[in-house]
Amino acid sequence: MEYLTRIEQGRDRNPSLSVVNAIADALSLSIADRTHLHHLAKITGGACAGMRRPAPPDRTVRPGALAALRLLEPGIAVLTNGLGDVLAHTTGFALLTAGSGLLDADAPNLTRYVFTDPRARSFFPDWDAVADEQAFALWTGPSRDAVEWFSTDLAHTAGPEFTRRLHLHTPPPAGTLRIHHPSGHDLRLDRENLDLSADAQRVTLYLPADEATADTLARLQADEPRTPHLRLVA
Repeated sequence: MEYLTRIEQGRDRNPSLSVVNAIADALSLSIADRTHLHHLAKITGGACAGMRRPAPPDRTVRPGALAALRLLEPGIAVLTNGLGDVLAHTTGFALLTAGSGLLDADAPNLTRYVFTDPRARSFFPDWDAVADEQAFALWTGPSRDAVEWFSTDLAHTAGPEFTRRLHLHTPPPAGTLRIHHPSGHDLRLDRENLDLSADAQRVTLYLPADEATADTLARLQADEPRTPHLRLVA
């Protein structure tokens, strides 16, 4: 309360981004009001209101990483960075997420999808656990500047569901991922991660956790018309 009083009285002109986001959450500000609040925070902190925000991280994928992902076809695999940007994926991953909206954007992002797309709550029956995972994963982001840029941008639309989890600092328990496929099938998947530490990227391979899931995926693949292999997201 004392700190908030100092901000209100103008005795503290440099609140952190997390504090600004927390104030916006407490006041239930709209997206436009959140943007205006961040604008005011820049002015009072002495920053130029028209300053350019940090550039997003590079989305380049090394040929070697793509070659490794290609070997996983027609399995379910995706290449992401620490912000949740989907950089490349197999046709199996496209089949798994078909109809969910995850890959609809020109530059799909798993974290943004989880927190801002209403379809994510149906696609991930254990939405709370998935949301905790995505928020905690930002600790492994490409750089602190990139994570700060992404978090500030996402907080405008995701609100308290995102900012509260962002500062939990507790690794969520690992477990089987449940997915409710838009076709009506319920799937259970185990995940194996291959970290590309030099690139701050990760390959995640999804494996059926039971025979029912394996059978369902086989049927979905058999019903799917032949499509090009590995997709690199621009």
